[in-house]
Amino acid sequence: MEASAAGAAPRREADIAPAPAVADPLERAGGWSPADPFPVGAGGFAATTFVLSMANSQLVKPSSLVAALGLALVYGGLAQLLAGMWEFRTGNTFGAAVFTSFGAFWISFYILVHVTPAALLLPHAVSVYLYAWTIWTLILLIAALRTTGVVVIIFVLLFVTFLLLAIGWANLPSSSGTTWIKWGGYVGLATAVVAWYAAFAAVINSTFGRPIAPMFPLNV
Repeated sequence: MEASAAGAAPRREADIAPAPAVADPLERAGGWSPADPFPVGAGGFAATTFVLSMANSQLVKPSSLVAALGLALVYGGLAQLLAGMWEFRTGNTFGAAVFTSFGAFWISFYILVHVTPAALLLPHAVSVYLYAWTIWTLILLIAALRTTGVVVIIFVLLFVTFLLLAIGWANLPSSSGTTWIKWGGYVGLATAVVAWYAAFAAVINSTFGRPIAPMFPLNV
């Protein structure tokens, strides 16, 4: 993209910011322009990750995993998937890829845990599933280097979370596998906290109309 004639910096499509102003006069005349879907996507991701990580870290009983299933299907899954669709509308390829992918992840997690027969839910199969998401998260982490510092931290922590969980499931039923998963839960909790901050920053910066909570834009 080229800078404007006035010398302004080019707008990066991966910027986490309110949706751009509507350029089409017909749409403007209709009185409609899209809002920023980022807070919904980040909030859904944070809440579901938090509940699941509480179970993985064993800070609550493992049976509490059932509480994550409803969130995984509706908030982390459906709501985040819809946020991804709206990111397509705003022209944010990165946001669309992130929220669509992880919305689908949470829906697939619900199916994996709630629908798949327990006899087929083998530890090594779950490990391969988690390794696949580890690779995709690494790809998104590289892309995130062109967004903000907060988003990069989320993806660093998420990458570590997936990696620890994948190693843990590969080593079950040994005690070392349980330890890896527990540490994955701890890092997952940190991931959720930073994602909640990102959602908070997006909402408060939008409602106040100025940067109250910094996201630390990167210029890589």
